[in-house]
Amino acid sequence: MRLVRFGEKGKERPGVWMGDGRILDVRALAFHIEDYNEHFFTHHGVEQLAELVNDPGAKFVDAAGIRLGAPIARPSKIICVGANYADHAKEFGHEIPSEPILFFKATSAVNGPFDPIALPAEAQVVDSESELAVVIGKTASRVQAADALDYVAGYTVLNDATERIVQKANGQWMRGKGFDTFCPMGPFLVTPDEIPSIGSLRVWQKHNGVVLQDGNTADMMFDVPFLIEYISRGMTLLPGDVISTGTPSGIGSAREPKVLMQAGDVVEAGVDGVGAQRSTVQ
Repeated sequence: MRLVRFGEKGKERPGVWMGDGRILDVRALAFHIEDYNEHFFTHHGVEQLAELVNDPGAKFVDAAGIRLGAPIARPSKIICVGANYADHAKEFGHEIPSEPILFFKATSAVNGPFDPIALPAEAQVVDSESELAVVIGKTASRVQAADALDYVAGYTVLNDATERIVQKANGQWMRGKGFDTFCPMGPFLVTPDEIPSIGSLRVWQKHNGVVLQDGNTADMMFDVPFLIEYISRGMTLLPGDVISTGTPSGIGSAREPKVLMQAGDVVEAGVDGVGAQRSTVQ
């Protein structure tokens, strides 16, 4: 299934993308499913959706022209992995890490997959990173890699927009990556049964129609099962939490000349089989 949240910003409703121009309005039939949040995943919400899709009383809405929000409500945390692709580590001036580099992205930065990205007033060097993101489906603590995928609710696309000067000036990365709207997510939360192999997915980014990034999850140094094991050793992952798995090479700020986000630009980010988003820069 492909889970979506649709409607006005801040008032999104949970839905299921049917792939035929319709969205299942989940709350119209199941009032107890308020949103795609920690409560939903904890109480086997995904399994309930499979039943709702075939319910004779199901209500569908026309997907045309409807705004899509991020496919999950604000998670307790967004954990990002830096320099997880060797070529990207090199282009960014990093040594190849011996273990994952982790940082948090502000949950207040979450943006819809087709909403504008707003440049902050002090913005000078801003670009994007297309990433495969993992959504946790049940509480995970000290999980073994062999069991890690059992804790995954699904996958989505995350654009790790970053102000590079702020990122480097602060000695840590969070502020440069945490500005409002700097975390477009979605459009879908795709359940694992629709992804045959997360280890061989194309990850790409376009800037004004020109391809900047064109990588593959096969090139990740630390794969999804390892990341879940590594992070959950001392940090409990809650249902709805997001792990963004890093970005391949080709980012705009590492190019010469640099390809930076300016007002009026269009940035697209996608992972084949998971989804694609498109944001206008303001």
